[in-house]
Parts: sequence; C-alpha cells; structure tokens
Amino acid sequence: MAATRRIMPAMRTHEEPAISVEGLVKSFGDVRALDGVDLEVAPGTVLGVLGPSGAGKTTMVRVLTALLAPDAGTARVAGLDVVADAARLRSLAGRYPAVDENLTGAENLTRAGRRAEELLERFSLTEAGDRPVRAYSGGMRRRLDLAAALVAAPPVLFLDEPTTGLDPRSRLALRDTLEDLVAGGTTVLLTTQDLEEAARLADRIAVVDHGRVIAEGTAEELKRRVGGQRVEITLTHEAAAFAATIALAGMSDEPVHVDGALVSVPVREREGAVMEAARRLVRAGVGASDVTVREPTLDDVLRSLTRQPELVA
Repeated sequence: MAATRRIMPAMRTHEEPAISVEGLVKSFGDVRALDGVDLEVAPGTVLGVLGPSGAGKTTMVRVLTALLAPDAGTARVAGLDVVADAARLRSLAGRYPAVDENLTGAENLTRAGRRAEELLERFSLTEAGDRPVRAYSGGMRRRLDLAAALVAAPPVLFLDEPTTGLDPRSRLALRDTLEDLVAGGTTVLLTTQDLEEAARLADRIAVVDHGRVIAEGTAEELKRRVGGQRVEITLTHEAAAFAATIALAGMSDEPVHVDGALVSVPVREREGAVMEAARRLVRAGVGASDVTVREPTLDDVLRSLTRQPELVA
C-alpha cells in the first residue's frame, strides 16, 4: 500500500517556498542515496517527482517528512526545519494516515474534517461508509487511506504513488480533489509510476537520478528537451527487433528503443521520416504492420535523461 504523509505549517510569510531544499545529502554506508539535492516548490502547486528505481525519490521524501535525518544540507517544509523541528514534523507526518480499523469509514473521515460525505462519494465508498474499516477489502482500504489524507486539506501534502491500485473512477476523484486542494492553497509533492498521470496532475516535474535533481520543468518543457518526434514501428515479428534496430540506428543520434514488437526511434526531422523508416526496414527485410510519428512522452524524457532502457518512477 502506498504511503501518504501530511504536514501542518509553521507561521511563515506567504512568500516563502512551501518546500525548500539545498544541498541535501544522505548516505547509507557506501551508498549515497542523496547527493546534493536542490529543490523548491512554490505554495499552492503540485510537484511530481520521477526517476528510475533507486534514484533517491523515497529517501528524499523520508527526509522531508523527518523520518530520516540528512547527513548534510538544509530542508524546510511549511516553514519547519527538518532537523531543528524534526520532533514536530514526525508527530504530524506518519507513514500512513491514522485510520482506525474499529471505526467506520465515515467516522474516520468525519473526525478529520467536514468533507467526509463528499470524499466517500468521490472514492466510491458511500455504501461502505457505515461499515468498520476492518471489514474493507484492500482496494477499499486504499481508497479510504487516500481520502483520509485529503479530507483535512493540509497546507503541504506528500503523496507516495497515490494512483497505485486505484480504478479509473478513483483516479478521476483524486485528480478532482487535488485540484480543489491546490485551488485552496495546498502544496503537493507526489511520486508516481504513472508518467502520464504526473503530466496531468503536476504543475512541474522534477527528474531525479543518482541522488540528484537532473532536470525540472513542466511536462512540455521536459519533452522539448529530448527534441523532435518519434517514429514508432510495430513489427510483424518480435524476433526481428534486433535487425530493425540496426536498420534504423542511422536515423537518430539517440538510441533506438525496443519494447517487444514496438520499436521507437527519435528523428531529427518529421518530414519524410515515415518513408525513410519504411525504406530502411524493407532493405533489411524487416516486416512492419504500422509505422507512425508521434510526439515524445515522459517515458522518452526519462529514457533520454537517465539513459535507462526501462524506467520505473
């Protein structure tokens, strides 16, 4: 089950960043999980944190919620220093929301805020609202955990993989609720494995790799960094992927990406790219059922920036 963390604010001026990180370092033995992270999140915005497995995302979130002490650097969340105010932060930010299994779903949400009925409906829990949480299925408990994190409209909210395990309706409910919270001034930092979901939910995206923030910007800004379009080829036979890679390699300065029978290659120019790819495949004796051009995605961004053949946020 994904972790959800909440933090209440200290009294600071509204100009101060909701989250401010400078030179954050954290090591575990010989492994440097955070290697000088610099980051700022403006109040009332959503920052999506993406990167390959082991990049340092979870360690960063645990430091920001005072569950881990940094080795060097500084970080403030809602005006609270993660070291000097660690005790206060820990008391306000548990690993999971404080859901009481002996209470009903409605009782858990009502004691946290006045929006219980709305959130029960949004997350398809209305019919189960009068049942004890201990009787909930795993999926229902996941939705209640998320609703409990959102019900109090905290000033700064950390969401770890918030869409994992959610059905499409609950994903839409999460999106609507986050929009409401942000409109009311809440700041959100979320990690996610769903890259396009990050593009929909986040105002800005930070790409983390090897313990550093290596890129930051809007989804469109990051896509522009990898440049141009992609030619995507659906091969008739997956076994021809290697031959297709060799044939198409000269079309781009970037590596050709293969995912089963789907081959993707960045192209310098859109015009004529489909015909050029088709000619190269014919010469190589490689069959294809479809050749098309598309815009780059966040998957392409992460592959380009982190040089990972397969990426998990």
